Amino acid sequence: MPLCYSGIIDEHLAVRGAAGLFDISHMGEISVRGGGAVDFLNFVLTNDTRPLQPGHGQYTILCNERGGAIDDLYAYRLDAEEFLLVVNASRIEADFAWLTSQLAAFSGGGAVELKNRSSELAAVAVQGPKVAAFIDHCFPASAQTVAVLQKNDIARFDFAGGNVLVSRTGYTGEDGFEIVAEAELIEALWDKLLEEGRAAGLKPCGLGARDTLRTEVCYPLYGHELDENTTPLEAGLGHFVALGKGEFMGRTVLAQQKAQGTTRKLAAFKMAERSAPPRPGYSIWSAADAAEPIGRVASGTQSPSLGIGIGLGFVAPQFSPAHTTIAIEIRGRRIPAVTVPRPFYRRS
Repeated sequence: MPLCYSGIIDEHLAVRGAAGLFDISHMGEISVRGGGAVDFLNFVLTNDTRPLQPGHGQYTILCNERGGAIDDLYAYRLDAEEFLLVVNASRIEADFAWLTSQLAAFSGGGAVELKNRSSELAAVAVQGPKVAAFIDHCFPASAQTVAVLQKNDIARFDFAGGNVLVSRTGYTGEDGFEIVAEAELIEALWDKLLEEGRAAGLKPCGLGARDTLRTEVCYPLYGHELDENTTPLEAGLGHFVALGKGEFMGRTVLAQQKAQGTTRKLAAFKMAERSAPPRPGYSIWSAADAAEPIGRVASGTQSPSLGIGIGLGFVAPQFSPAHTTIAIEIRGRRIPAVTVPRPFYRRS
């Protein structure tokens, strides 16, 4: 997946206004099957797996015993005893090793089979407000239509004599679909999507637009907003931590943080004046003439939709509420900024 095809801004605006196609084959896929799959995943993941019905998925987090995020991922329930985990590319081996080690010690009952299918499968994401109008043309032989899927639904469809999984999910803040297929089908699928979406303004998109799009809607990127020393609660993802479901990995620390508060919080901010964009690692300062920074930028960019610099950064809790005046150190100068409610961009 290149940084860009026609240009980051051009691709970003295509997704916001029409449609964009992303090659996400670098993502990983891990199969979890067997009679104990539900209980095992409910122990190793923060969200509650038990209410998840076949044909549905949920965002969730794989935590270590300290509550730190090993990865954030999507868990799809394909049938009663089969799940597919779609994980971050940089975390495939770490995730699979952690799951394997936890399974060896798991005593929840029932057999569980883990399989890393990342080398067998590939994936694309087609995102934007005009996608639903043409997506069904790509799967004419299927018994059902793709466009009837609701958010987080997943189903199997026929394509080129093979079977693909299509989910109504994405990483852009727009409506859209993610498609997982056997690796040998993905090039034909890419070409078919481009053909059917051309009239709607579909454009291929790269990593640059993927990052600006996800930053505008405040979706986390592993290694920036999440890592093994950062908990979901610190990253503002407490909604995906089901503390009431019973014991699970990292629950003790997460419950303590919920009760007592965290020592830092992720805040969204926008620049208060024109400047070079904020970037990861830049220092965050209080409005006062402080001697030490109050935090660091985790993600930052120039927003193509809003025309101003935006970012996410970890700060002491007292500086995290919206409308707090702060400053970002950019090229040796402290540039005024203000914290804002999340997300920056919301489709009207």
